[in-house]
Amino acid sequence: MACILGKKHVCCTRIEHLGVVAGREEILRDVNLHLHCGELTAIVGRNGAGKSTFMKALLDVIPHTGTITFESARKSKFFSAVKPRFGYVPQSLAVDEASPVSVEDLVLSCVSKKPVWLPHSKADKQKAYEILRMTNAQALADRRVCDLSGGEIQRVMLSLAITPVPDILLLDEPVSGVDRTGLKNFYDLVSSLRRDYDITILLITHDLDLVAKHADRIVFINKNSAVSGTVAEIYGSKEFIKVFGKIELKDGSDSTEAQEDSDSTDEIQESEKGDL
Repeated sequence: MACILGKKHVCCTRIEHLGVVAGREEILRDVNLHLHCGELTAIVGRNGAGKSTFMKALLDVIPHTGTITFESARKSKFFSAVKPRFGYVPQSLAVDEASPVSVEDLVLSCVSKKPVWLPHSKADKQKAYEILRMTNAQALADRRVCDLSGGEIQRVMLSLAITPVPDILLLDEPVSGVDRTGLKNFYDLVSSLRRDYDITILLITHDLDLVAKHADRIVFINKNSAVSGTVAEIYGSKEFIKVFGKIELKDGSDSTEAQEDSDSTDEIQESEKGDL
């Protein structure tokens, strides 16, 4: 069955019996998830739980067992054998403090075949401007990359990640080290991109209170397995509270109150398997 939430992209992702082993260590075991088109899904868990490993398996850059199927909304009832177009924003960008490279240079080096040390034409400058404008970063064009704040660099990286507009946007702790105001601005920006471009977004984060205001779905990775559900379901589950404690939700309730209306983690897992 085609994902009814999809509109334009290859984006609905069905993950069945996913497993990842590194050496003798089992990192993920029998993960079964359905990631819906056009939704912002937050991936949470303790440090070292396997969140980045899960994302790498999705990208098929590490060995794994199980199947990952991308359903094409463009093909209606059929499943796509072709991988979707991914956009990716890493945790940070390593930049030499003495580098003279400007934001405009960085953008054009990614989208143009012309060497960046050559003078930029008016058309080149306009192209960079339009790319940066997608994340309201056009005012940064003439700044040196090494002079940008963490939040500014991430806006530039996000501009590049959505050029061209991807089917699935992967964000691997993209605002690590950014201040509280920068965090809020980034989440607002990501939510607007999801709305304006109908992009499926997977976001690894430790900002549990902020992401609760924006995420449609939460994937909680813990003890080699993963469960998914709404914010209230996951934040209210016994296993989540055992790891992170009570998280106040945007409606003023906390995760203890949410637990009364949600299933336990095991029941959520069974529901997810049934969806597959």
